[in-house]
Amino acid sequence: MRREFETRLAVGDVTVTERDVEMLRAIDRHGSMHRAAEVLGRSYPHLQRRLVEIEAAAGDLTERERGGEGGGGTTLTPAARDLIGQFSRHRAGLEGVASVTETVLPGTVTDRDGEIATVETDAGPVTALVPEDATAVEVAVRSDTVVLRRPDEGDDTATTSLRNDLAGTVTDVTTGEAVTRVDLELDGGPTLAALVTAESTRRLALEPGSRVVASFKATATRGVARPDGG
Repeated sequence: MRREFETRLAVGDVTVTERDVEMLRAIDRHGSMHRAAEVLGRSYPHLQRRLVEIEAAAGDLTERERGGEGGGGTTLTPAARDLIGQFSRHRAGLEGVASVTETVLPGTVTDRDGEIATVETDAGPVTALVPEDATAVEVAVRSDTVVLRRPDEGDDTATTSLRNDLAGTVTDVTTGEAVTRVDLELDGGPTLAALVTAESTRRLALEPGSRVVASFKATATRGVARPDGG
């Protein structure tokens, strides 16, 4: 396992990152999307596209004021401030438990559809974003992208080939104020870490020995070529 820390917050189908919150705070601070893009060193079209992507999941985040002596400007909506607050609380919860963990599963590409590939690992097949010229790879799964459920519990979301499901047994549970770190031994031997809410911990009655299914999206899972090529 490799350790790193970068807070991410799922909002519908969009993952909000520290970079996105930095963008919102810059807009709030400078009162202008153009000025925010300039200060952050980003292109205005890219910043605008990203804002539209987040708004598709979270609702309107900015309000434009046109004309006037000052030439108008951009302000944040209550929804944007609520999103920033959610992100800050989520970050605090993660920091209270442990840094986000990245589990690395070595494997071999067995099938491919463009940049999406099926990688055979010791834990079973994993669908991930993999460079087109890679065959022997390492697949990285971040603990903050993993969702846990009981084996007998149906998945509320539509099951697709772009969603990974790996069964395993809980080996350790570290509970924080809002977030719990759960370590699993996957069937086949590899270990995997997940960060889940305290509510999920109670609902699933998670404890060492519990059987669970770990789910994570292919689009949140990346593979890189193994340095040794084998």
